[in-house]
Amino acid sequence: MSSTSAENTYVHIDRQIPAVYQAQIAVAKAIRHATTEAGMDRKFVELINVRVSQINRCAYCLDVHVAAALAAGESQQRLAVLPAWRETTLFSDREVAALTLAESITTLPDARAQEADYAFARRFLSEQDIATVSWIAVTMNAFNRISIVSRHPVRPKP
Repeated sequence: MSSTSAENTYVHIDRQIPAVYQAQIAVAKAIRHATTEAGMDRKFVELINVRVSQINRCAYCLDVHVAAALAAGESQQRLAVLPAWRETTLFSDREVAALTLAESITTLPDARAQEADYAFARRFLSEQDIATVSWIAVTMNAFNRISIVSRHPVRPKP
């Protein structure tokens, strides 16, 4: 199916019921405030957003958040190896803990694996960090689903 056909076939739920989408935007703004309060820079937050979007295979959100990560100072190398982050030494303990927690929230493994992921994250993240990373992942998952269900297109950039 071509992208034009997909655009015509799927309802953009964000446009169809804008009040609900605006509520989701308000959640995102609250998360941005929480990340600032927790001392998380945009590069750290966008790393989580990109990884969650990779797992969910949300092309639209990847397009948006890879650009945001680069603008925040993230390196092309780290973004390129992000799907295989466990196989590198390019990420700090704090980032590894956040990625572990975000992946667990996104994939929802069995209870034993979730407990292990959470225990690992607690070694490097404060309670505020855990709550904030969790909300980042939950919110990014919601935006991924909005874009995937709506089939938001990724258009070439000039």
